[in-house]
Amino acid sequence: MTFVQAMLLAVLQGVSELFPVSSLGHTVLLPALLRWHIDEGSESFLAFVVVLHLGTALALIVFYRNDWVAIVRALVASIVRGKISGDKDERTAWLLVAGTIPVGVLGVLLESSVKKLFASPVPVSLFLFANGFIMLLGEWLRRRQHANASTPYRRLEELRPQDGVFVGFAQALALLPGISRSGSAIVAGLLRDLHHEDAARYSFLLATPIILAASVLEFPKLFAPDAHAVLVQAVVGGVVAGVTAYASVAFLTRYFRHNDLSPFAWYCIAAGGVSFFLFATKVIA
Repeated sequence: MTFVQAMLLAVLQGVSELFPVSSLGHTVLLPALLRWHIDEGSESFLAFVVVLHLGTALALIVFYRNDWVAIVRALVASIVRGKISGDKDERTAWLLVAGTIPVGVLGVLLESSVKKLFASPVPVSLFLFANGFIMLLGEWLRRRQHANASTPYRRLEELRPQDGVFVGFAQALALLPGISRSGSAIVAGLLRDLHHEDAARYSFLLATPIILAASVLEFPKLFAPDAHAVLVQAVVGGVVAGVTAYASVAFLTRYFRHNDLSPFAWYCIAAGGVSFFLFATKVIA
């Protein structure tokens, strides 16, 4: 992996981890489309990816630093008290706990099976194509739910724990390369009567502990025998991914105040369809 390739992957990670277009899907497809000869199963590449994810997680923590201070404080207070009050930060904290559990459980159970899909860009292309339809379907169902103006929208803190579990299971679809973590979570939030802005905020908050935990679990790969070969790329790439991720979440929080998922959905359908055609017809081998 050259330094230029490493920086492109870092930018790609920072953008696509938060944009609802699947970072994992793009990480598989882009090197294949550009015919990069990168061994994505090597310890050095996996170590590089760990640092990129760590940079993304730290960017999310910095962006939502005030929220996280309030949420952690409220969570500790509710544990000490032994019950959940009506405080919005406490309710948000437990919604994050409820949404994280399904991803953690399914990730442990299905990780080895899902990793087999990484070897071929063909199924990844199909999942990216499906990701677009999931978002379009979510937007259609949301409009149908609220066709009657009397159907109220809810604030994030008004959701119930079972709503958080529902969003968590939806987010777990991102274990399939090509399905977006943020896209699935936002769609699930919309179906639980959140506005786009609140659905996106919940998605980004929910992604933070998951990405951070995954980075910590994979951290030993940084000490693999050949990991030092990409040390410079990893450090610089982690910074680039973090800066890009911060800019991405800043943009998306403003975007979802007045816009929906449709542009991202059509992009995924186009990118997934074209990629599938190129790989299935052996235009790109």
